[in-house]
Amino acid sequence: MLREVSSLDCILADARVWKLKDASAAPTRPVWSTGCSSLDARLPGGGWPTASLIEVLLDQTGLGEVQLFLPALVECQRRTGPGKTEAPWLVWIAPPHEPYAPALAQQGIELTRLLVVRPAGATEALWAAEQALGSGVCAAVLLWLKGTDDRWLRRLKLAAEAGGALGVLFRPARHRFESSPASLRLLMTQVSMRLVSIYSRCKAADRALSILATATAYEIAGGGIADGGFICRGGCFTRADARA
Repeated sequence: MLREVSSLDCILADARVWKLKDASAAPTRPVWSTGCSSLDARLPGGGWPTASLIEVLLDQTGLGEVQLFLPALVECQRRTGPGKTEAPWLVWIAPPHEPYAPALAQQGIELTRLLVVRPAGATEALWAAEQALGSGVCAAVLLWLKGTDDRWLRRLKLAAEAGGALGVLFRPARHRFESSPASLRLLMTQVSMRLVSIYSRCKAADRALSILATATAYEIAGGGIADGGFICRGGCFTRADARA
C-alpha cells in the first residue's frame, strides 16, 4: 500500500500531468466593470475578466455587442500603466461594419489609440488578434469571425493571458454547441427591435449555466447606462458601409 501511495505521488509530481485546481481557491482575476451594476452582479467576478478571452455568440451582428463593452473600453484607456503616459491601444479586427468615429468619440474613446484592422481572410485575422493580444500594449482586442477551430481559440486565450489584454471574440450563435476554452461565453439574442437577452456561461468546474433573464433584458436605445438595462446613446457602426 505504501508503494502504491509513493507511485501516485511520483505521478502527480510529473510536470506533464495536468491537475484540476479548486476553482474557489484560485486567485480572483481583476475585472472591468460593464458600467451597469445589474449586469456586473450577474457576471462571474463582477465584470469582464481581464487577461482572458470572452466569446460572444450572436444571432446577428448589430445587436449592440460593441455598446456592451464600451464602458470597459473607455475605462481601460483612461488607466495608463506605471511609467506610461499614453493610453493603451484598442484593436478591432474585421468588424462587420465601418466604425462610426463621432459616436465612439462622444462615448469617450480616444480615437488616436484605436486601431482597425481589415485582414484579407480568417487566417490573417486570427494571426493579427494573437499578435495584438500578446503584445502587452493593447488593453482590449475585439475580433469578429464567422468561425474558427478550438486550436486557434486556445492560442488566443493564451495570448490574452500573456499580454494582459481583454480579448473579445464575436461569432455566430450556431457555434454555441461547440466546446470553447473561453473564460466566459455570452449568447446575445434579439427579443425585439429594442431588447436583447444575454445568456452567460463561465468556464469553471461544476459551475451551472447562469441565465440573465429576459425580465432584465438590455435595451439598445437612446439615453445612457442605467441599472435594469444597458442603454446605448447611439450606434457605433455606420450601416452605409455594411459588409456581407
